[in-house]
Amino acid sequence: MSKKNTNKPIISALIGGAFFAVPYLALNVSLLPSLGIAVIAYGAGNLLLSDTSNKLESNNSNESFYDLLNNAKKNNAKIYEVMNKIEDRELVKNIEEIHDTSAKIIDEISKSPSKLNKGQNFFNYYLPTTLKLLITYDNIENQNLNTDEIKETMENTKQMIIKINSSLKIQLSNLFQSEIIDTDAEIKVFESMLKSEGINAENDFDLK
Repeated sequence: MSKKNTNKPIISALIGGAFFAVPYLALNVSLLPSLGIAVIAYGAGNLLLSDTSNKLESNNSNESFYDLLNNAKKNNAKIYEVMNKIEDRELVKNIEEIHDTSAKIIDEISKSPSKLNKGQNFFNYYLPTTLKLLITYDNIENQNLNTDEIKETMENTKQMIIKINSSLKIQLSNLFQSEIIDTDAEIKVFESMLKSEGINAENDFDLK
């Protein structure tokens, strides 16, 4: 529990106490009305503090979300920059697809923040790790070393980039899973409706 949430009942109680003391002690209002005023003030204080806290948390959450998107865009732009330095054409083709797929994932999550949970691994691991692998590959490639160990490292990196490319395409597809399910359900309902009205979708709409 945050410190703000811990202090909220205390602050509300102080507000309620003040609203009790003023009418009861200073204005000679009887006990029960004064207690009623204090209870109302306590409740109002709780609501006010809760609303302020929720707004702050919401603002912090929005900032974190947009920071995440901006960092992802920057990493994806750097991937494109490294791609232009790499000589291996097969690898470049896979990197280009990774860049395009990543841009689509970022764009879809920016339009539908509720899908962020499905993209956590993409933001936190896939994108930064891919960039790191490519930077390392480019540095090694620039050294023009032909040792067996170097060749093996570069080949392993190439194979991993191919796997990342396939994995990101699956992640992009998963972002639209709910839409796919909804669309399939609507199609089945529509087909059932057509059949109930005596319409054969395959024959009655055959323009041939």
